[in-house]
Amino acid sequence: MNKGDLEDRIREIIEPVVNSMGIEVDNIELAGSGRRTVLRVFIDKEGGVTIEDCERVSREIEAHLDVADPIASSYTLEVSSPGLDRPLRKAGDFKKFVGKAARVITQSPIENQTFFIGEILEAGDDSIVMLLPKDKKVTIPHTNISRARLEVTD
Repeated sequence: MNKGDLEDRIREIIEPVVNSMGIEVDNIELAGSGRRTVLRVFIDKEGGVTIEDCERVSREIEAHLDVADPIASSYTLEVSSPGLDRPLRKAGDFKKFVGKAARVITQSPIENQTFFIGEILEAGDDSIVMLLPKDKKVTIPHTNISRARLEVTD
């Protein structure tokens, strides 16, 4: 099973458990190999994630993963929040953070640039609209986004 398929299988196992706790699985990362394998589960909820949430989720999903045993080798489980400067990966992530500042890097230039910092004004299924400095607006198709994350502001 390749890494992507394994991450999908792990999501299938843990997502119902985590969702039943009123928490969502934001992302899953499998890093390393053999005895140095690390499974990172990023969780989120309305109002933010606490250390207690991470501990509860860790205990619950650890039990389910032990039974299902999707990872052939031993591994370290880490459960945490995606953070204030969380990555934005899916259209739903952008929709969730309309009105917030973001940093977006595109694969190909839009108006001669590939790096944008501004407010997410609109977010649809196919593109986002950002308000840049000097009241400039730019529309960025999701297919052109290489990386994006929330920008931490004061």
